Amino acid sequence: MRHGKKTNHLGRKTAHRKAMLANMACSLIEHKRINTTTAKAKALKKFVEPLITKSKEDTTHNRRIVFSRLRQKDAVSELFRDVAVKVGDRPGGYTRIIKLGNRLGDNADMAMIELVDYNELYNAGKPAKKKSTRRGRSGKKAAPAAAAPAAASKEEE
Repeated sequence: MRHGKKTNHLGRKTAHRKAMLANMACSLIEHKRINTTTAKAKALKKFVEPLITKSKEDTTHNRRIVFSRLRQKDAVSELFRDVAVKVGDRPGGYTRIIKLGNRLGDNADMAMIELVDYNELYNAGKPAKKKSTRRGRSGKKAAPAAAAPAAASKEEE
């Protein structure tokens, strides 16, 4: 039984896995999208999303927590300066995983992981959300108005 075993070890020892995820997270912050295997992309998503949430509140404590996980000063400063400003109003879901098919050499399942707010092509097709007000019985008011011209045309005959 595998009760309580949430982390995918990715076939690596703990130190190697932490270093690899830190490097991948720094690459994701720098380039805004990277190609990797699907398993690594899913592990990276769990690794980087809490760090982005921490970066939304720029305090010394949060910077030290993020730096202890990322271990690169440039990545931490870019995360707090650029990325946090862009995702400031988003309540989570900062990354997107898009499956790409299988790799030619070893048939590994490949995926692209990207920061959601930095893909203008994907977001261009969707119009800005319209704030709808909740109105009851909006459909019932339209029905009698449509029936009134039909009744008027019968009277003319």
